[in-house]
Amino acid sequence: MSLYCRVCDAALGATPSLSYCGMPKSAQYFPDEFNAGNDFGVDLHVYECNACGLIQLSAEPVSYYREVIRATSVSAEMAAFRHDQFTDWVEKYQLHQKKVLEVGCGRGEYLEILAQTGVDAYGVEYGELASEHCQSLGLNVEKLFLEDRLTRVAACPFDAFVMLNFLEHLPSPVHSLQAIADNLKSDAIGLVEVPNFEMIMEKELFSEFIPDHLSYFSKETLITTLNLAGFEVLSCQAVWHDYNLSAVVRKRATKNLKRFELFQHDLKRQLDHYINIFPSNSVAIWGAGHQALAIMALANLSGKIRFVVDSAKFKQNKLTPATHIPITAPAKLEQEPIAAIIIMAGSFSDEIYRILKTMRLNNPGIAVVDGANLKILE
Repeated sequence: MSLYCRVCDAALGATPSLSYCGMPKSAQYFPDEFNAGNDFGVDLHVYECNACGLIQLSAEPVSYYREVIRATSVSAEMAAFRHDQFTDWVEKYQLHQKKVLEVGCGRGEYLEILAQTGVDAYGVEYGELASEHCQSLGLNVEKLFLEDRLTRVAACPFDAFVMLNFLEHLPSPVHSLQAIADNLKSDAIGLVEVPNFEMIMEKELFSEFIPDHLSYFSKETLITTLNLAGFEVLSCQAVWHDYNLSAVVRKRATKNLKRFELFQHDLKRQLDHYINIFPSNSVAIWGAGHQALAIMALANLSGKIRFVVDSAKFKQNKLTPATHIPITAPAKLEQEPIAAIIIMAGSFSDEIYRILKTMRLNNPGIAVVDGANLKILE
């Protein structure tokens, strides 16, 4: 029994929002006359997460949650809908001849349609009989469930994936989506569909709660889930008579923070070159904000700067953290000759330059740190 949100891990309230007693214990269990005496209903407790808003059951998943079981065959209307949907998706995101994975492909009902759109279609399905059936149809299907982020599909990485009415069955939706993401290329596209809880509310479909479906997604909570798993949501809309929510996603690119090291080293080089132009210990800095303090530390300016000036009185007569350079009031610049002043004040740099022009100074050199560059003003 889960007392924490399946998506955001926030604590759920002590009291469920809704409870149903004596419910069928699964959508796929049908007792016969010999074991009906051992069949007892179960209680379902429905919670709404106060943090992310997800509607969810507190129950453990059914024993077969890793398998996709479609109780009815795909109708001609649904087949036509999927064909048009897949075709438009493949064309819009230029997926022709690209490797596309269906996660939870069942007996290949939709995978066959996907393969007709000109993609290199693959599937994973945990059900043994279902996966064998797919293979008998000539489909590229591996018997597999993406259990965790270490699980790899043999044919990975993929250019795109589809996951149709499967996410709501899984006990940890974000973790499952992350496991999918780890089998994708960096710019992969996805198509994710779940039952539309907004339609359930609108139509007052109280009977939609079943043990098989652990999560009940609105548009907002589906987007939240996909975002938390590392996907950018390109679109999300109701489809198929509003019964499903269909989201197109892109795997979010990882930011290359190593670039900042290059910027840091380059600015240090510029600062060292500029400071070395002047006599030792004759350069001052204006600015003791967080950016300036970081630059002084990362550029190792301790022992190279005469003093730092800043207008904030609470900083004056103190030392810069890590570099231990004295901080003083701006008036010090008029009292003690300085060969050069480096402005490190972010968006206040222009204002400080104007102030310097009004002060009685001994024609010092003036430079300003602008991003990762040192600009010589005078």
